[in-house]
Amino acid sequence: MSPFRASAPFTPEWKHFGFTVDDGVATVAFDRPDRLNALTFEAYADLRDLLLELPHRDDVRALVLRGRGRGFCSGGDVDAIIGATLDMAPDDLLAFTRMTGETVRAMRECPVPVVAAVHGIAAGAGAVLALAADFRVVESTARFAFLFTRVGLAGGDMGAAYLLPRIAGLGHATRLLMLGDTVDAAEADRCGLVSEAVGEGGAADAAQRLARRLADGPAFAYAQTKALLSRELDMGLSGSVELEAVTQALLMKSEDYREFHAAFTGKRDPEWKGR
Repeated sequence: MSPFRASAPFTPEWKHFGFTVDDGVATVAFDRPDRLNALTFEAYADLRDLLLELPHRDDVRALVLRGRGRGFCSGGDVDAIIGATLDMAPDDLLAFTRMTGETVRAMRECPVPVVAAVHGIAAGAGAVLALAADFRVVESTARFAFLFTRVGLAGGDMGAAYLLPRIAGLGHATRLLMLGDTVDAAEADRCGLVSEAVGEGGAADAAQRLARRLADGPAFAYAQTKALLSRELDMGLSGSVELEAVTQALLMKSEDYREFHAAFTGKRDPEWKGR
């Protein structure tokens, strides 16, 4: 990752979710099972800050998002957030809504691949966080709900109106964001929200396996692929082809590209360095 660090240290402890790193695979575990992992102001801020920090670390090559207990994440806490916002000044409300959007933007711009392990409910902000991940490993009993209109807010929140049409298509996105209906895993799969379908109780292990594969692979190539997928969403063909040409020329000078050739000619598996 970035070799340029100055005085600011890495955060030694994340207080508002569980965080572990195991041989390049980091796991964020939303840890309020009694509230279906409903998010607080502090949880949003910690997740945003972690995602901004990860590109500067050299010990994380894949990130798993999961929830403890019966569900992935039920969205913003009704009491801690929705109740509190009723009395907030307009500038504070804007600071909050910008922070939630910055969390999703940081997830999409983070070069580390993100895998969401979805079980139980993924609702509101929880559904958007799953949507913003690069991969969604979804249990057969999982459910998605973009609930924003159900609480009197616009269906487009935290980038949902940008991301969902690009994944599910405008028709499905309109239905899901406007009506706020809960859809089961089978319907989510039909809409294109599911990267890997697993049985009940299997999301955590399957997400870890996928994250391990990503962490053991060519991290530089994965990071650039993620960047291309995000940046080319709003580009024309000419600009996209040029950006891909420049990216490939850069990667052809990488250690991993040279390592592939050495491994191929030496009839062995590549030892990816992520550089």
